[in-house]
Amino acid sequence: MISYIILAIISGVSLKAYLKKNRFVNYNALLSLESAPRVSLIAPAYNEGKTIQENVRSLLAINYNNFDVIVVNDGSKDDSIPVLIKAFELVSSGMQYLPEIPTKEVKAIYVSSNPAFSKLIVVDKFNGGKADALNTGMNLSKNPYVVCIDVDCIMDKDVLLKLAKPYLEQSDKKVIATGGVVRIANSCIIKSGKLIEVKAPDNFLARIQVIEYLRAFILGRMAWSKLDGLLIISGAFGMFDREIAIKSGGYDTNTVGEDMELIVRMRRHMIDRKESYVVQYIPDPLCWTEAPESYKILGKQRSRWMRGTIETLWTHRKMMFNPKYKTLGLLSYPYWLFAEYYAPIIEVTGILITIVLVAFGIISWKFFLLFLLLVYLFAVMFSMMALYTEESTFKRYETIADLKKLTLVALLEPLIFHPFTVYAALKGNWEKLSGNKGWGDMTRTGFDKKPT
Repeated sequence: MISYIILAIISGVSLKAYLKKNRFVNYNALLSLESAPRVSLIAPAYNEGKTIQENVRSLLAINYNNFDVIVVNDGSKDDSIPVLIKAFELVSSGMQYLPEIPTKEVKAIYVSSNPAFSKLIVVDKFNGGKADALNTGMNLSKNPYVVCIDVDCIMDKDVLLKLAKPYLEQSDKKVIATGGVVRIANSCIIKSGKLIEVKAPDNFLARIQVIEYLRAFILGRMAWSKLDGLLIISGAFGMFDREIAIKSGGYDTNTVGEDMELIVRMRRHMIDRKESYVVQYIPDPLCWTEAPESYKILGKQRSRWMRGTIETLWTHRKMMFNPKYKTLGLLSYPYWLFAEYYAPIIEVTGILITIVLVAFGIISWKFFLLFLLLVYLFAVMFSMMALYTEESTFKRYETIADLKKLTLVALLEPLIFHPFTVYAALKGNWEKLSGNKGWGDMTRTGFDKKPT
């Protein structure tokens, strides 16, 4: 509880400073700068046929000059490639694929015959997983910076302007990565790849994830960025220095937590070479993604996240309490180990001990119920703090009806959602021990579903 409050205070102060500094920035002025970073947006796609057309349109509509979009079809079994060929008038190109990072074989590279889609490149390759697809896009890119995203994401039109700004401002410290806020797009109104209206999800499970994401991105990662201890940039949305990413070896294809593992490895790469660097976090809500609406799909996602955390922590165990890595080794790594990895195990162990104590009549029920109430009220308070921070800054949920919906799920989340995420985390531990390396089928509902 103390650590959460400290992180929230740091986040609040940092967010206020960020808004004060950037409130009146004319981002459109960056469009005319010749020095504006040249960027490749890399979007891996696997069985995304339902949403891929809208998502690619969203990427192409981004307000920026010096960029291209590389969509990597990772051996999809659905109609992703036919949909793209038809929608964007694709034809086979004569581009050569010369990989700096080894990947699965590329079958074809397409470009559009329509000048309106001249920024689009589509790669069709054999299946190798998300990390392999991202490495393929990184190999193909000719630009110094890459933005790695999920193809099911809807981007704010100014996303690249805001992500690129820290690279223009860098001085003595090299910016190696920037990341931003990811929000839930379920039930939002989206047309032609653009977010028209933000609405709280109609689906109860997706609505709870809105609160969870607000806590994680507004009250969590903002603080860790300020402390220079950020260990993860969401795989759904991050911008990287391509040279440093390739020198670090690119994405690790042997982990399902490739987003976290890459940023840790890039940071270790810079520290080991005693080079000054910085990882920056952008608190603006720039990326919107579709959240799972069923417990089955959500369980697969969360167990995979736990497996990815375990793999990254084990790979970089040398950092644990190692003063060489400063904040990363002395604070970030131990915190992730105890508060992210061990926490579900400790929680379940505590429940089992409590059951034993009840059976033997050792527990003071008055104290136990008061303590239970304290924990519940703290969880609700922290969620409401995240919601208040959102509404006092970016205010993307504007109606009273949406705020009522989100307040209700904040009250129910500790009782309904949290136990399930603990179960999914334990399942992830078991899957790791039993050698399960699968990604899990993430079936999409699609943004063309009309909100009720």
